[in-house]
Amino acid sequence: MRITISGPPGSGTTSLARYLAGKHGLDLISAGEVFRQLAREHDMDLADFGKFAENDSSVDQMIDARQKEIGEGAENIIVEGRLSGRMIGNADLRIWLSASLACRAKRIAGRDGMDEEGARVFTENRQRSEATRYRNYYGIEIDDLSAYDVILSSETFGVDALGAIVDTAIVCLARQQADDL
Repeated sequence: MRITISGPPGSGTTSLARYLAGKHGLDLISAGEVFRQLAREHDMDLADFGKFAENDSSVDQMIDARQKEIGEGAENIIVEGRLSGRMIGNADLRIWLSASLACRAKRIAGRDGMDEEGARVFTENRQRSEATRYRNYYGIEIDDLSAYDVILSSETFGVDALGAIVDTAIVCLARQQADDL
């Protein structure tokens, strides 16, 4: 089973990916973690590294190509990242998580030790930067959710409830795949 989990910053994609990987014994690759690691390696915070990536398409393209290569080549994997649902052509299940900006800013503030207003501004700027890069590099409009099989609110549902919903989808897909054999 190949599962992708995408969503805007702070929507809980990493939490859900970790839950599902642990429960189903799937490998996990996170584009966000790779991006954060590269920012650290360049001695930049995420905002500065995002601006750097706007002017150097090789950053995103390297992350996206690696994610695609690993995700499409693996048998049992969760690929978590903003574009993973669009990059993994042979995914069995594509999930998009959503939550309001206020909810996501609160999460990001807690996670990254920021005040909520600073997290909101940071998140809005990050989203604009990413949307510009994805449009310029790939012709992708990030707000077009037509590529996703399941769209869930992480503001309405916590990680356990989200996991239970996706667990049900996984069971149904596995049953369907078995019937197709």
